[in-house]
Amino acid sequence: MARAAEEPRPAGGRRRCGALVGYFTSAKFLLYLGHALSTWGDRMWHFAVSVFLVELYGNSLLLTAVYGLVVAGSVLLLGAIIGDWVDKNSRLKVAQTSLVVQNASVILCGVILMIVFLFKTQLLTLYHGWLLTMCYILVITIANIANLASTATAITIQRDWIVVVAGEDRSKLADMNATIRRIDQLTNILAPMAVGQIMTFGSPVIGCGFISGWNLVSMCIEYLLLWKVYQKTPTLALKSSKVEESELKQLNVKKESEPKPAEGVQLIVEKDVTGPEPQQEKEVSCAARIAEPFITFRDGWVAYYNQPVFLAGMGLAFLYMTVLGFDCITTGYAYTQGLSGSVLSLLMGASAVTGIMGTVAFTWLRRKCGLVRTGLISGVAQFACLILCAISVFMPGSPLDLTVSPFADLGARLFESEPLPTIASPGDKSEMAFATGMPNVLNGSTPANGDPEMSPEPVPLISVSLLFAGVIAARVGLWSFDLTVTQLLQENVMESERGIINGVQNSMNYLLDLLHFIMVILAPNPEAFGLLVLISVSFVAMGHIMYFRFAQKCLGTQLFACCTPDPKAVSDCSSPGDTSTV
Repeated sequence: MARAAEEPRPAGGRRRCGALVGYFTSAKFLLYLGHALSTWGDRMWHFAVSVFLVELYGNSLLLTAVYGLVVAGSVLLLGAIIGDWVDKNSRLKVAQTSLVVQNASVILCGVILMIVFLFKTQLLTLYHGWLLTMCYILVITIANIANLASTATAITIQRDWIVVVAGEDRSKLADMNATIRRIDQLTNILAPMAVGQIMTFGSPVIGCGFISGWNLVSMCIEYLLLWKVYQKTPTLALKSSKVEESELKQLNVKKESEPKPAEGVQLIVEKDVTGPEPQQEKEVSCAARIAEPFITFRDGWVAYYNQPVFLAGMGLAFLYMTVLGFDCITTGYAYTQGLSGSVLSLLMGASAVTGIMGTVAFTWLRRKCGLVRTGLISGVAQFACLILCAISVFMPGSPLDLTVSPFADLGARLFESEPLPTIASPGDKSEMAFATGMPNVLNGSTPANGDPEMSPEPVPLISVSLLFAGVIAARVGLWSFDLTVTQLLQENVMESERGIINGVQNSMNYLLDLLHFIMVILAPNPEAFGLLVLISVSFVAMGHIMYFRFAQKCLGTQLFACCTPDPKAVSDCSSPGDTSTV
């Protein structure tokens, strides 16, 4: 009898073990693992390349600023074209090609940087230094290619593959999106710390070699993981090359129901697929080939404007026009207000924790209130927290001085060739550099220019404390809102347009991010930082107003209806007046 009672235990253990093995070999986990490896290498490279360029150019941020501008401009101009390429090719080909191009470019950059570090003195004497200048240009060009390939990888994996792997299960899609963001949050903090230790206790040459070696090994593993996910998900092999009626059926519409114009998230206007009879292929002229990228660029932006989620995407893009993030602009300002490097590192850790809390809040709110209302609640939460930042501008310790013109010494700064802000990927704001007369954030050094305004005088911490309290608390709403818009794009954009629409969305993000850096360049002094804070809060408010208008179009009179738990978690993005899914 005792043996019989003990027999179920091993069987239960085997079942648990089998479930565990099944999860670790599932397409979902393999996708997470591949994304973690890719993001880790990406964050290490974005952090290190800025430091390498500073080291190469005599502790000046000129090369880093040029690199940032080139990256931002390239994605802004080529985002739609990259997305169109993603749409027109098979999923596996796109993922593998972008993976190989990205990692090969980083490896090649690492090798070139190692050569430059080892033979910089000799290169300076060859051809009056022009050979070294060509090396700089080559590094920036190849690094830009790596960033464009990384953009293609992000579009195809995070905006397309993840939707197919999730299938019809919207809750699974939300959980996968949240997990991807948690991985991003952790790697944003840990990867730069790891490579920074190697560069600090080793040398730039060792750092270049480590990153090149990491990307070589990671590329092989990621390539294998992509193939495994592709094998385990047969639907990844099915990709529409044109809009079909079956494609108009969104994830939230039940399989057995007939598609209706006002059902679920069905806001997409059906396109006429009964085109003219196929004609004989004509030879494409040289002029048509030259004009094709420009036509793709135009068509991509027009298609983005015509999307039902256009206002939601614009709302997300407006959040990039802000100095209220954990980049070196805000941390550089914090140094002028008396915060130490150790305190800032703790604050950055706290921001990562609140960011992860935002991903948890997203999944919970979506189950309770639906997807669209989650965005509304997240936006209100973020803006409410940022009110603390606006209040901090007028509190004791704030250097705001409206009698000091932020543009008074702009000409002097430009002609004296002072370092300018640099631009990193919008998703990687922990890696941006700021050097308009502010301290070196990486090594915690004090200003070396002897400016009495930058001397370490005691400053009341009320203002800066409120500023960072608002920034940290706002991360919960920020990341929940980001996930909401991401899933709205995934669910509402047709399969045949996912690439180009998300490419344009990336371009919009970079455009607003670029504008925010231009704003800092024009007003770099600490006395003007309060104005930048107020402008940032205003842009965040405008972004959420756009989203509110989008939600109003979706839900109509049901916008402020009470949240009701729905385990099926269908989206509540319906046409005005339709309550079938609310």
